[in-house]
Amino acid sequence: MEEKIRVSKLLSELGLCSRREADSYIEQGLVTVDGEVVNELGSRAFRHQKIELQSGAKAQQASRITVILNKPVGFISHFDDEQEYQPAASLITTDNYFASPLDKGRNPRFNTRGLAPAGRLDIDSTGMLVLTQDGRVAKLLIGENSPIEKEYLVRVEGALSFEDLDRLKHGLELDGVVLKPAQVSWQNEDQLRFVLREGRKRQIRRMCELVGLKVLGLKRVRMGRISLGALPPGKWRFVRPEEQF
Repeated sequence: MEEKIRVSKLLSELGLCSRREADSYIEQGLVTVDGEVVNELGSRAFRHQKIELQSGAKAQQASRITVILNKPVGFISHFDDEQEYQPAASLITTDNYFASPLDKGRNPRFNTRGLAPAGRLDIDSTGMLVLTQDGRVAKLLIGENSPIEKEYLVRVEGALSFEDLDRLKHGLELDGVVLKPAQVSWQNEDQLRFVLREGRKRQIRRMCELVGLKVLGLKRVRMGRISLGALPPGKWRFVRPEEQF
């Protein structure tokens, strides 16, 4: 017998919003099930029912900002409760805005409330960090089954055999879990290119350790179809409406 599921969970599974956003929309009466408004938290529905966000919810989503930061060494991705390290979000200021004619007059003085990293980048790593107010973007980039590729350039020290290069591509495990297949190739004589579809903690550094390599530098240069490009270190830009991960 089919069981009813929380509407907020169904909205998240459909990729329409995050569960937290879904609860907010339900409270505002901006969600319908088979055309009927639901406004009680914890409301449930069957999977076969038609669940939709109303125009008010879509307008709220359209106003949410997503930015790309070229994170320098020394900043952490997430907020530090002990305030020992500076979070990358502290770099999202008007002074660090990298202006572009493509932004068509967008104002870098926006309300950063709710702006959070969609993924991690270690304190000693650099490159592309996405910060967003949009739960759909966060789910797409860091959801459990995210289809989004992340590309890294990794400067290494040590010898790498053909067999170990193959192991980097597929065959290694971390914490008892086999890693998903990866694309790994030499970019130049001391730099590897990694393309991953997962983001375990310090994954690339630990993978390299398993094959006897020492990581000297790591930079993320692409997430999905959006590249870091010429964005200078410490600077940020808007993700534009025509850009899709």
